[in-house]
Amino acid sequence: MHTTILKRHKTTELYDEIKLMRGIYAACLAVRTPAGEAEITAQRVAKELEAWLQKKPEVTSHDVRTHAAKILHTYNPHAAYTYKHHGIVH
Repeated sequence: MHTTILKRHKTTELYDEIKLMRGIYAACLAVRTPAGEAEITAQRVAKELEAWLQKKPEVTSHDVRTHAAKILHTYNPHAAYTYKHHGIVH
């Protein structure tokens, strides 16, 4: 999959699953989710987001964050809020 992400300052980069997973993992840890559960959650969110991106050649970083937070909400609502509103990205 080669989806291009349009960043806030008009730069672009290719979608990076690892970068997404690090952000989801960090958000989970920030709300005191055990590390193992945070890792599994990050993998699930990444898999579902990748399915969503499958036919999208370009999306904004805001779209990715919003959709990832929506998916994360089904697994961990507190982490989803943290991820969406506090910009945890590593």
